[in-house]
Amino acid sequence: MFYRENGQYKTSYRADQQVFPIAQDRWAILLLIAFAFFVVPLLGSDYMFRAIFIPFLIMALAALGVNILVGYCGQISLGSGAFMAVGAYAAFNFFVRIPGIPLLLALVLGGLCSAAFGILFGLPSLRVKGLYLAVATLAAQFFADWMFLRIKWFTNEAPSGSVSVSGLQVLGMPIESPISKYLLCLSILVVLALAAKNLVRGAVGREWMAIRDMDVAAAVIGIRPMYAKLSAFAVSSFIVGIAGALWGFVYLGSWEPAAFSVDLSFRLLFMVIIGGMGSIMGSFFGAGFIVILPIFLNQFLPLLGHLVGVEISTAGISHAELIIFGALIVWFLIVEPHGLAKLWSLSKQKLRLWPFPH
Repeated sequence: MFYRENGQYKTSYRADQQVFPIAQDRWAILLLIAFAFFVVPLLGSDYMFRAIFIPFLIMALAALGVNILVGYCGQISLGSGAFMAVGAYAAFNFFVRIPGIPLLLALVLGGLCSAAFGILFGLPSLRVKGLYLAVATLAAQFFADWMFLRIKWFTNEAPSGSVSVSGLQVLGMPIESPISKYLLCLSILVVLALAAKNLVRGAVGREWMAIRDMDVAAAVIGIRPMYAKLSAFAVSSFIVGIAGALWGFVYLGSWEPAAFSVDLSFRLLFMVIIGGMGSIMGSFFGAGFIVILPIFLNQFLPLLGHLVGVEISTAGISHAELIIFGALIVWFLIVEPHGLAKLWSLSKQKLRLWPFPH
């Protein structure tokens, strides 16, 4: 009964088009953000920040970018790892080659370079789609791997392709402790998530969804497919590039091209499928599921094996993780194609009617 909009009258078009039209949703989001900013830093341990919170925030940001392209515009992409790599290495070059450049500016410039790279490999979407487009974007993955391994300029002449960063600062404050890294990632995620939420609700987002539903009909009513598809690739690659820069700068600190392999591209796609395609909230659900599930299995499977008298090795746990991922993806595609976000939406709709019969 507490989750209803009774008495919440909209007196203007602006009020009716709010991001969160129900007051309970607005307060819940504000409380969640306040909890993440002020309570989690007081309660979390260093292990929690390094193993769960920071990877979750960065993966949620990357999944958000992939969801814009795959979920909202309907363009299948298997090159997300390459876009993350371009963002990370571009931000690294700006950071080490321009003395005194602010960290945030380096991250944004890395995202812009990733956006340009995404537009370049998004050009095939003007002619092909579906599986053919997936193969075309997969070429970006192999091209990026070759580029960062063979062209030493991108790695500042490092022979192995491995690079590292240190002395990170934002507005004069050092970004060295796990809490400071967590707050940096959280701040960037909140800003970009709100920007993406407003973008998909606007004219550009409606063009993306029209292209996703039926590109021929969208072109008939005046939507330019070239502009819609390439803008989706640009925005998606920009967000994924910033996530890649954060992955390298904040989470890894030192990385090589293998850190952005094709496995990462598939993992991001799994996040979108499990979380829910075409949903901003689904990006968070999918990232949380993919980040927390391996940690849960590492703790639960040995305990289960001990109870039944079977010793489960580390390799067995990793294999079980892949098996469970595959089974969950098949289950979601068959039972609930819209992922966890759809289940969350259905739960809220039932809560609005509870306790009355429906």
